[in-house]
Amino acid sequence: MSRFQVGYFVGSISSGSINRQLAQALIPLAPERLAFCEIPIVDLPLYRRDYDDDYPAAGRALKDAIAAVDAVLFVTPEYNRSIPGALKNAIDWASRPRGTNSFAHKPSAVIGASTGRLGTAFAQQSLRSVLSFCNSPQMNAPEAYITVTPGLIEDDGRVTVESTEAFLRMFMEEFDAFIERVLTVLPPRA
Repeated sequence: MSRFQVGYFVGSISSGSINRQLAQALIPLAPERLAFCEIPIVDLPLYRRDYDDDYPAAGRALKDAIAAVDAVLFVTPEYNRSIPGALKNAIDWASRPRGTNSFAHKPSAVIGASTGRLGTAFAQQSLRSVLSFCNSPQMNAPEAYITVTPGLIEDDGRVTVESTEAFLRMFMEEFDAFIERVLTVLPPRA
């Protein structure tokens, strides 16, 4: 059985991020053939074209981390009806300079947690638009907007509501199947 390496981005750089909690909860719910590593974004300077000729170490590390995985999972909050600036900055770094887009042909999925009822719907739509431009094949369904209430996710990553756990497990199974479909048709770039 194939084993896929999945890099995940947590859109919030807050130490107490509920999206980081969600990311940690997703890992044990995923099929065993998926292995996970976080792709950190906190140390990236603001992207500007001036860096294109001489990428700093943080930018190279980001691109190397994405190159080392088979697929990417975005776990993001919503800030002002869009994605957090830190996440957009990381995507800008990874997709530059022109002709070196790290997301091209890389299967991706988006999920997010919020304390509000609307979840992260607007952020996810915004992120999907950016990923589309970056030529990243996206798992568009099921959509996953997780409303986090106190105690939903324990400190150890355990999900305490059975229906939420079942949904998240199904989401990860769908992502596993999506990765296999995409990579069967569109093998990773050499």
